[in-house]
Amino acid sequence: MEQLIASFREALESLDRVRADAIFRQALEMGTPIQAVERLVVPALEQMGAAWSDGTVALSQIYLGGQFCESLVESVLAPSDPDRKHQPRSAIVVLSDYHDLGKRIVYSVMRASGFEIFDYGRMDVDTLVERALADRVRVLMISVLMLPSALKVRDVCTRLRERGSDAKVIVGGAPFLFDSQLWQEVGAYAMGKSAAQAVAIVERVMGEMQ
Repeated sequence: MEQLIASFREALESLDRVRADAIFRQALEMGTPIQAVERLVVPALEQMGAAWSDGTVALSQIYLGGQFCESLVESVLAPSDPDRKHQPRSAIVVLSDYHDLGKRIVYSVMRASGFEIFDYGRMDVDTLVERALADRVRVLMISVLMLPSALKVRDVCTRLRERGSDAKVIVGGAPFLFDSQLWQEVGAYAMGKSAAQAVAIVERVMGEMQ
């Protein structure tokens, strides 16, 4: 399987969709669709995330690779797949900032990893709190680019708690990378440095909820 993962990752990084699709089909022959996702797609994307941290893979490669993996997963896993039924209701959003590349990458990798997730786009604090409450979100991923937006996470966390929500707020973005303690200061549950870390954190939340 390790060789298959390496080949799949190589195909993704070189944007060879035909080869990546063929390798994915091989994995499907070795188990169920959800097993193919967990054993092939997720490890390959995790490795690409680590390589980006090391500076050996471009952000564009992760984004495009994640998008393609998302389409592969959607072709074999229906939204109502029983293997997804124990997932916490999750959402991802850009808070106040006018950027969404980071959010789009995390969203694609989450979907490619078999997760159902609401994409809220860009919202301010008030709109986000009301939407998260209405959707009964248990995991809320917030992406920011600027420090003022990062500081607004505190308002989101406070208002959700005041309204009786137990949502786990997971943050990511430049301000949290520059200040390793900031996520705790704003009351977040966790901070992810990459899309792969976001997947791991949500899986941890799932384990805690069992």
